[in-house]
Amino acid sequence: METTVLTRQHVAKIVQGKGLDLFMDRMIDRLDEAFRAENRWGITPARDGFLRGPRNTAVLEWMPHHQPGDSITIKTVAYTPTNPSTHQLPTIIGTMARYDDVTGRLLAVGDGILPTAVRTGAASAIASRLLARPDSRVLGLVGAGAQAVTQAHALSRVFRLDRILVHDIEPAHAESFAERAEFLGIDVEVASVAEIEAASDIICTVTSVGVGDGPVLHGERLRPHVHINAIGADLIGKFEVPLSVLKSAFVTPDHQGQALREGECQQLDQSELGPELPALCVDPALAEGRREQVTVFDSTGFALEDHVAFDVLLELAEEAGIGDRVQLEHLPEDALNPYSFQ
Repeated sequence: METTVLTRQHVAKIVQGKGLDLFMDRMIDRLDEAFRAENRWGITPARDGFLRGPRNTAVLEWMPHHQPGDSITIKTVAYTPTNPSTHQLPTIIGTMARYDDVTGRLLAVGDGILPTAVRTGAASAIASRLLARPDSRVLGLVGAGAQAVTQAHALSRVFRLDRILVHDIEPAHAESFAERAEFLGIDVEVASVAEIEAASDIICTVTSVGVGDGPVLHGERLRPHVHINAIGADLIGKFEVPLSVLKSAFVTPDHQGQALREGECQQLDQSELGPELPALCVDPALAEGRREQVTVFDSTGFALEDHVAFDVLLELAEEAGIGDRVQLEHLPEDALNPYSFQ
């Protein structure tokens, strides 16, 4: 019995061969299908983990999804905000593992960094398609790191964007964003948070703001119809959107349990929340009439999304005939004797 291994070289070859747009479009489609398949969601508990790193500013988490009778996907993910500046590594590093539900055998293992970034962008595209005005043309990005690239890419696939306004507390990150997003063919301008609030139809907050240092939006000049994808809150006490904005907005979380514990929703009572994003996908009428008011998607990222993202990656790998098959686990010739070797 063999395990499929997708290395970084395999993932690069898959994306280069299929193209960035096809990869993102398929992720959006598959994620939307999964959200709408309410009877086949499986079991996705809230993620768990522990604080780590200097002054406990980093975290290591595990995110499991169980599809009974079929498979289990577990992503192990490390969030380290100092990585880009100190180690020239991504802020978010992770790996995916897929297990057979019947035998527990490891079926596949692969990169979790790119699938995480792409599925996070795809989730924002799905939420924005439901809650933002269809004629939205200006995207504002508060935070210009790696996640900002896939947010802009995903939203460009479902809206005809004319301009992207970008802000980052690190001026070099904001200045370099235009080059990193050049493949989109959309005008990019560096702007202040106030300018982004005044001009944007859709805003994505994708920052590494520290615990207790938020919010990153001012909330004073927001357009009355703005839709906000809040991505960065992922720890208790960490948030990006002012409480006054959340109180006046229609707020939909991706996973209510996670969002109340560590997302923007930790600032609210459960009674103040709208339906979860999958529920809006199942019944879009729940989102109707919201496009002319302020709306917020609280995106904490949950393991069903990772399960779907790994599905997409494995599907593309199979189509391209890419991936190593290795005998990783010790499966003895005699199941009752660990010292018997095949």
